Amino acid sequence: MRTIWRGNRRALGAAGVTILMATSMFAASSIYDFTLNSIDGKPAPLADYKGKVLLLVNVASRCGYTPQYTALESIYEKYKDHGFVILGFPANNFGAQEPGTNDEIKTFCSSKYSVKFPLYSKISVKGDDQAPLYRYLTKEANSAVAGEIKWNFTKFLVDRSGRVVRRFEPAVKPDSAEMTTAIEQVLSQ
Repeated sequence: MRTIWRGNRRALGAAGVTILMATSMFAASSIYDFTLNSIDGKPAPLADYKGKVLLLVNVASRCGYTPQYTALESIYEKYKDHGFVILGFPANNFGAQEPGTNDEIKTFCSSKYSVKFPLYSKISVKGDDQAPLYRYLTKEANSAVAGEIKWNFTKFLVDRSGRVVRRFEPAVKPDSAEMTTAIEQVLSQ
């Protein structure tokens, strides 16, 4: 069962909330069970990335960690030919640090940081309107990585089978030895 998330509950309306609640009753078996909208507003199934190693990151444009976009893009370029993809999920959950529209976010990321990895539409990563993907990541995917998202730029490493294998908190830099070693290990499997 795929869950389509198109924004927060206020934007969905009563019918959308009912659909969202109904789809969230089905247990996901991997991240491939989710479809979210791309930054351009088109459905973008995570199943399109089957067989790839993924790094899922909740991002924000006005955060102290925002300069991590540079390192994220760097590791994306370094490993993309080996089957590695970064997926960015803009979220405005922490200090209103992602207030822009999807168009503004896309423009900011491409002009300021030359981001080429895929970005998704803005979502919520915690709270009552938490996107089903992030509910899965923080509660169901793997007890070793479970727990509420504490801030922007929390990173989840996903293996080629769609299993969440590692979690890195915001202070861990994407190009740190800790992260690149983990990425290389998962890529070699």
